[in-house]
Amino acid sequence: MSRWFSNPAVVFVIVLALLFLLNRLFSILAYRSNKPKADSCESYACGESNFDNSAQPDYSQFFPFAFFFTLAHVATLMIATMHFVNIGALVIALFYIISSVVGLYVLLRK
Repeated sequence: MSRWFSNPAVVFVIVLALLFLLNRLFSILAYRSNKPKADSCESYACGESNFDNSAQPDYSQFFPFAFFFTLAHVATLMIATMHFVNIGALVIALFYIISSVVGLYVLLRK
């Protein structure tokens, strides 16, 4: 019987069923307002009237930083978990370091 509960598919179905039941229970217990619904596409601004926001967020400055941290963390993880038992591991670690430096140079050059 204990092997049956250690199967990941069975555990997934059990957790999914429990979460579905909790969702139904909390939707029954949730507060519902009696007020008629306003336009559902309108944003809520703490009781203030809605105004048209002309700001358009730009993520062009975010992606280089995200790529930098991804590159640095993957290289660090690979080097930190490597077993240096022979010269081949050292060559692979140096390859990661050099490729990280080149990638960061390409990323951060102006």
